[in-house]
Amino acid sequence: MFKALLRFVIAIIFILSGFVKAVDLVGFSFKMEEYFAPDVFAMPFLEKFALPLSVFVVILELLLGFMLLIKLKLKFTLSSLIALCIFFGFLTFYSAYFNVVTDCGCFGDAIKFTPWQSFIKDIVLLVGLIVVFILYRKEFKKKDSYSYSPKKESNTFKYILLGVFSVAMILIGAHGIIHEPIIDFRDYKIGTDIQVEKQKISKDPSVYKTFYSLKNEKTGEVVKINQDDYIKETKYWAEGSPWKIEEGKNESVLIKEGYKSEIVKFKIEDPSGVELTESILHAPKAILIFSYAPKDASPEVLKQVEAKAKSQGATVVYGVSTIATTFKTIPNAMMDGTAIKTIARSNPSVLILENGKITDKIPAKDYLK
Repeated sequence: MFKALLRFVIAIIFILSGFVKAVDLVGFSFKMEEYFAPDVFAMPFLEKFALPLSVFVVILELLLGFMLLIKLKLKFTLSSLIALCIFFGFLTFYSAYFNVVTDCGCFGDAIKFTPWQSFIKDIVLLVGLIVVFILYRKEFKKKDSYSYSPKKESNTFKYILLGVFSVAMILIGAHGIIHEPIIDFRDYKIGTDIQVEKQKISKDPSVYKTFYSLKNEKTGEVVKINQDDYIKETKYWAEGSPWKIEEGKNESVLIKEGYKSEIVKFKIEDPSGVELTESILHAPKAILIFSYAPKDASPEVLKQVEAKAKSQGATVVYGVSTIATTFKTIPNAMMDGTAIKTIARSNPSVLILENGKITDKIPAKDYLK
């Protein structure tokens, strides 16, 4: 009973983890790009393969999780999952130890983990898989029969289930790539009131404190002290004090976790640096055309979507990208590329707001239909 329950729980975790990534494969590919970046694994040549690699990883996770659930090819499945867990464990440990990727994307945008939480989760899963492997090891010795038998009938049904599951997951993943995720776990889902979210962030902000690294020039002693204690203790800053702040070694430490939302990054400026955010959020109707990679966007699609946006009777229309000359017939606005990717999975994509509330979010090609 225990081994069956443990197997079931682990299988469900892998299936859920794979599902939330399958729903938004483009979003997971953005996470893969972070790992390929120069300051992480320095493999920028793999960035253009981020999406197909994401598809492969998610399919592997989903299929192995489902095979574990239905006890199909158990020895192969468990061995593969253990190898997968070791691989993920290495990635999450690297991210946590070097603090290079702050969210592994293990559960997409549905559940956020810190790097160390992700690593601990991988270790717990790895231990669980090893326990399941040991508990089921006697069943591995049973010789599979390829002749007609009830066991073969059972496996045939399991393969049918696996096939149906695979098709369903492929359709869900394809929908997210071609259109928008069928389930939107992001903070920018349709119906979100950005003004309300910004108010929540303002009322409950995260609190950080700066910790200074001080070195005594006489004794060589080094201490870490927070900003408040530094101000209180005159011996650290009074004239003639041997204590000096070590440049580049100060740390900003989170003291209190406030209201968390990606909307904290919703900040739009014109090319000269004048902020447009408030005027956009207070407009009766605003149409924003986003492009996180302007150089890769089709000029013809941009031209057509600009023309349609201008004809929709919106109060304000902006083209928002990382380059000030992307859009030719509507005003250009600027936004951080990573923030744009959080909003728009397609390049380009259209966001429609009414008094700051998201009423529609759609890929440009669908917008033109």
